[in-house]
Amino acid sequence: MDPRIALAQASRDSYLAIRRVERQQALIERLVAAHGDRVPLDRLADEIGVSPRTIARDVDRLRFSGVPVRTHPGRGGGVSIPPVLDIAPIAFDLPEIAALMSSLTVLGPTVSPSAAAAMAKLTAAIAPDQTG
Repeated sequence: MDPRIALAQASRDSYLAIRRVERQQALIERLVAAHGDRVPLDRLADEIGVSPRTIARDVDRLRFSGVPVRTHPGRGGGVSIPPVLDIAPIAFDLPEIAALMSSLTVLGPTVSPSAAAAMAKLTAAIAPDQTG
């Protein structure tokens, strides 16, 4: 295969992966904002700007990854994320923080308010004197 074609394919695949991650982040944020209420796939698709089938695939990927997305089949169905009343504190070591920061950097640390807030907290955890 021509190296230019392989590079173009890899670039396209990377772009699509980043778009998928951005879309899944938007999906999670939208479901959390619904405070546990069911949100129909059609509405999510309209709000995010993709097809209901794309949303369904994203929901499947999120569920497989461990995100607690609930599906509600049938009329009036949709998807939801149960509200979390008390979030347990999490302790990360430096390599874990670096992995999260690297992931956020690829996504774009300001792609959403929650991504920006997460990056700020991670940075403050490893360089408290340099944040402000």
